[in-house]
Amino acid sequence: MASKFKKFAVVCGAGAVGAGITTYFFMDDDFDRRWNTVHAQQIALPRSKKPLPSRDELLKSLKTESFDVLVIGGGATGVGCALDATTRGLKTALVEADDFASGTSSRSTKLIHGGVRYLQKAIMQLDIEQYRMVKEALRERALMLESAPHLAHPLPIMLPVYKWWQVPYYWVGIKCYDLVAGLKNVKSSYLLSKKSALELFPMLRGDALCGALVYYDGQQDDARMNLAIALTAIRHGATVSNHVSVTKLLKKTEGDKEVVCGVSVKDEITGETWDIPAKCVINATGPFTDFIRKMDDPKVPEICAPSSGVHITLPGYYSPEQMGLLDPSTSDGRVIFFLPWQKQTIAGTTDLPCEVTRNPKPTEDEITFILEEVKNYLNPDVEVRRGDVLSAWSGIRPLVSDPNKADTQSIARNHIIHVSKSNLVTIAGGKWTTYRSMAEETIDAAITACNLKPKKAHSQTSGVLMEGAHEWTPTMYIRLVQDFGLECEVAQHLSNSYGDRAFSVAKLASLTGQRWPIIGKKLHPEFPYIDAEIRYGVREYALTAIDMIARRLRLAFLNVQAAQEALPQIINIMAEELNWSEEEKQKQSQAATDFLSNEMGQNVNRASRDKIPINLSKEEIQLYIKRFQIIDKDHKGYVSINDIRRSLKSLGIKLTEDEIHSLLTDIQLMHNGQLELADYLQQSGEENVTGEQLHEILKEIDTNMNGQVELDEYLQMMSAIKSGHVTYSRFARMAELEEAEHERQKLKKKISVERSGGGL
Repeated sequence: MASKFKKFAVVCGAGAVGAGITTYFFMDDDFDRRWNTVHAQQIALPRSKKPLPSRDELLKSLKTESFDVLVIGGGATGVGCALDATTRGLKTALVEADDFASGTSSRSTKLIHGGVRYLQKAIMQLDIEQYRMVKEALRERALMLESAPHLAHPLPIMLPVYKWWQVPYYWVGIKCYDLVAGLKNVKSSYLLSKKSALELFPMLRGDALCGALVYYDGQQDDARMNLAIALTAIRHGATVSNHVSVTKLLKKTEGDKEVVCGVSVKDEITGETWDIPAKCVINATGPFTDFIRKMDDPKVPEICAPSSGVHITLPGYYSPEQMGLLDPSTSDGRVIFFLPWQKQTIAGTTDLPCEVTRNPKPTEDEITFILEEVKNYLNPDVEVRRGDVLSAWSGIRPLVSDPNKADTQSIARNHIIHVSKSNLVTIAGGKWTTYRSMAEETIDAAITACNLKPKKAHSQTSGVLMEGAHEWTPTMYIRLVQDFGLECEVAQHLSNSYGDRAFSVAKLASLTGQRWPIIGKKLHPEFPYIDAEIRYGVREYALTAIDMIARRLRLAFLNVQAAQEALPQIINIMAEELNWSEEEKQKQSQAATDFLSNEMGQNVNRASRDKIPINLSKEEIQLYIKRFQIIDKDHKGYVSINDIRRSLKSLGIKLTEDEIHSLLTDIQLMHNGQLELADYLQQSGEENVTGEQLHEILKEIDTNMNGQVELDEYLQMMSAIKSGHVTYSRFARMAELEEAEHERQKLKKKISVERSGGGL
């Protein structure tokens, strides 16, 4: 009893202290004065009617002109700097070595948030810096929601409570979060009973649930938001190009020191190199910050502590369509979000120190950790299966290191702006939500350091509407359905991805040849992406198949297998737009396949399946052998394309060559177009069937007695389905249907007793 009263006293005390501190800072005059200044500047700049310049035109500008500001890096912070500089009247350029948002900015949790856990630390540790970071982020959250309403929207997030004494503790914390947001709060948080919580989030584990709190943050399509900012900067006069890398910083002597006066660059598509002169160079390269800083000074100490954050995509039925979930205290102290996104569910993130790389990969340990934590919050009806992981990716957070703290979990995402002796301006750290204010401070520092003369002294970006936002409304998709004959789901997707530019996309769509929808051929039957988006994506500077499947469309992040299946069609359309040769098409296909395999988790999914033991009973193995042999009518020991074609024909199913190949890749172990039976012996560790029994089973189907009929891919697949490591296989379903058809045909051939006369 004494311990309960002690907990209650701690909760009340923490709540009172937190509320007092928060109220004090909320009433702080300096902070309010700064907010009022920003608010007063919210005058939307007019929409540009000019078409986007081609990449060739942008490159010509980069080759022939000099600039006031040149930004290195096309992530959120970099494009934010370009937009801020160009709207102040500075002649601005930006170069990105890969694609816009190709790094961390497309691999986030998709939230626009202030950071609930940072506010908790600010209150509990009396940390004014973290408090200010949260307050700034909440202000910027409101501005992002206003600047791109088609790409960002409020999202309620539930915090389930399983101990009674935590209810007042979390309630006070969430109310502090609302209070810090002030007048720009998205929506007020509220407390739910156990019954109400389960009504809103029926997948939630109900036993021991005391209730829940719901608060609001924003959610976005991060890669498309990044692209929208870049396109907006171009609309306002900036010269921006992707796939142009910096190879060297140019310097000149000015007084008694050398200063940066431009960069040497390389076009990663053509290999061409040239110099770009600029009065000020800004380093906004995220995890690669120190790489550019060492171009300036090889001896400079590193300031970034890279941290890997892995997310996974699960089917949409794992969460309600409009309610997220926050686990504030996982088994190792990290925070896990469980959020609906693009009709799927994303879960993450991990937080581990890592090495900087352009190709970060998720690991099985990180995926397993997320699944185990998710499992703790879902009821038994929702079986959390490894095979439900549709995609997995890792993003490298460019956290700013603090030498006084040993682990990355205690590193806040505060940003720093540093001007070197040679006037290289570096912006490092921070988070997605605060990209605009970070850019504002960076350009302020650049103007001072490099003595720039902008037409407007203060930032203009608090009132800038992003590409597609000017004439967008939540019901705009209805006009797309009515005017163009698009499927409703496709129209909603186009509206929410392109805003008022969706009409330009729809004009590029092909006729379907059907009564309805009239236009809009889907790239994959499970997703609303259509052919016109590929053509429009090229106009949005997509130059590779990876640019398209990962960032113009979000297919790679939503379902890696679907992305693989849609890839041939995507490449064919891009080839028409970009005049690719057959050799280039093959090169793009291989690069995109490698990307999906390594960076989007396809290989991890396969390795996870292949490592599990074969746990089939003797009866199950006999059943699957029978099905396999029915398809392998020639008893070759493997199933070929012709076998699948013959089987599907007997079932009355017509598929294209690509679709037949797709059936084979379901098992993911293709060898020259064959699914071979090979190397399945005792190593399976199977408990129900001994090695001797397995050999007996093999003899039953070894018709030529040469010992070469062995089990591998098919049995491994069926075992993976049984264990949940694989959720479904079209090949397995085809084998099941073929067996049923085979049995039906056998019955037809039997002679009835009446016709035989009752005798032999």
